[in-house]
Amino acid sequence: MKLSPRNHRFNRLAAGCLGVALVITAASADTRSPKTDISRSIDIFTSVFKELQTNYVDSIDAEKSINTAIAAMLNDIDPYTEYYPASEQEDLAMMTSGEYGGIGAVITEIPGRGVFISEPYEGTPSQKAGLKAGDLIVAIDADTVLTWHNSQVSNRLKGEAGTPLTITVKRPYNGPDSILKFDLVRSKIQLPSVPYYGMVGDNTGYIYLTQFTDKSAADVRNALLELMKNPAMKSLILDLRGNPGGLLEAAVKIVSYFVPKNTEVIRTRGKGLLNEKVYKTTSAPIDTDLPIVVLIDGSSASAAEITAGALQDMDRAVIIGSRSFGKGLVQGTRPIPYDGMFKVTTGKYYLPSGRLIQAIDYSRRNPDGSVARTPDSLTNEFATQHGRIVRDGGGITPDIKVEYPEINRLTYNIVSDHWAFDFATRYAATHPTIPAPEQFDVTDTIFNEFKAFIDPTKFEYDKGCEQMVQNLRKVAESEGYMTDSTRKQIDILEGLLRHDLGHDLDNNRRDIDDILASELVKRYYYQRGQVAQSLRHDNAVDSASAVLSNPLRYKEILAPVKPTKDKK
Repeated sequence: MKLSPRNHRFNRLAAGCLGVALVITAASADTRSPKTDISRSIDIFTSVFKELQTNYVDSIDAEKSINTAIAAMLNDIDPYTEYYPASEQEDLAMMTSGEYGGIGAVITEIPGRGVFISEPYEGTPSQKAGLKAGDLIVAIDADTVLTWHNSQVSNRLKGEAGTPLTITVKRPYNGPDSILKFDLVRSKIQLPSVPYYGMVGDNTGYIYLTQFTDKSAADVRNALLELMKNPAMKSLILDLRGNPGGLLEAAVKIVSYFVPKNTEVIRTRGKGLLNEKVYKTTSAPIDTDLPIVVLIDGSSASAAEITAGALQDMDRAVIIGSRSFGKGLVQGTRPIPYDGMFKVTTGKYYLPSGRLIQAIDYSRRNPDGSVARTPDSLTNEFATQHGRIVRDGGGITPDIKVEYPEINRLTYNIVSDHWAFDFATRYAATHPTIPAPEQFDVTDTIFNEFKAFIDPTKFEYDKGCEQMVQNLRKVAESEGYMTDSTRKQIDILEGLLRHDLGHDLDNNRRDIDDILASELVKRYYYQRGQVAQSLRHDNAVDSASAVLSNPLRYKEILAPVKPTKDKK
């Protein structure tokens, strides 16, 4: 696992060594040059570490201690500056290429139960061999893995393309002989950056982009050209929700499909006045007039924000959804001795309007070391090409906001406690087929089967009303209001507000249907089917379709008419 300052538990010994070096450096910083400080700090750290190696009562893992010290240092920088030792080069390569050697399956760990196949990717060794979602991984080759964690199983499943392995699984709901063995050969797995594209309604194309790798621009181009073969297509929805970003160059290339050649998309500024780089489109566009809506949410970040923000600043697309993540920092990689790699923040990027959308200033920390988003009151105004006001300092604010209801504890537990996952496993074992994704709905029969599947004695969730009644009893007692009459009234109230699981499930039917549909369709039609089905009940897509079907509304958003003063 890479040394991520966000979730790495630092070794006290190594972090303490680094802390000594930094404290001693700071104590006399006013009498030495920065270069001298660096040299002295390194000497001090090296000396302390050598003394520990020589004299400490117990042996010390040198590599672990040094890696932990590096992570402790990077923790004070930002979450994106990370060190990758030689053993983790594959993780970094997969981030930029979307490729890895393995069997092509998503796995998930269920505490106390083991690691399961969550989703085989279509067309990969796992799917071709017959592995299914819900299979419990019992052994890999000759090693039993029932007590292994997710990362251990993942590392064992990955490997050089062309190498064989045997996976033993326990398949639920498969009769008494549920232990199955599968012989597979690892292959090069290319994660699809465009797992789905198609038509939404009669006239609107839809492209779902999940990441920005070195192949994403070509994937978007191919999908766009394929959609444009349909003469009925008059507009496009580009879905960047949940897209964490990736390569800046891929974002520039995708924007180039919709704007004239030589258009500035982004500029980055690093340390020093000369470290500014301007990224412009370098190829002829595919279509500069096609109406476009870009969908974003709070997980749209980095290159996804460059794409959405640049198109917004150029008044080239309407942005719909919720405010994006707010990552305006650019990373580059540098080789480190002994085959290590260093991913370091080298600059900040600025959109065509001149705004920086970075939401957190990591150089300004609170006394406790924490950081916070830039408050809206401290952001600055910028203007798009048509004079619309946009702001910096907090991600991309959509032109049309789509509100999603908050997930309550009931629906959260259905997912987090794997009730929907387990139900889909059982359902798929007893139902060979379901309707196509575009026609599939969770029927009353399926919903009632799910309700019966849940064991009320094992299903736990917060019951707000009951807890509030209990609190009311305690307050009434402590404040002296608990008379016999009061107690009877509270008993009546408690009876009226007592939770009934069946009633609560019915009351959340719409949200539960979406959860079940996603799990079920994925079992039969994989990721592409899951996306296709989800589009049938998607508020953001509906909002986008409404705007694109109304040319006057679309134009009004991108080029609002400025009010004129009456002449007197």
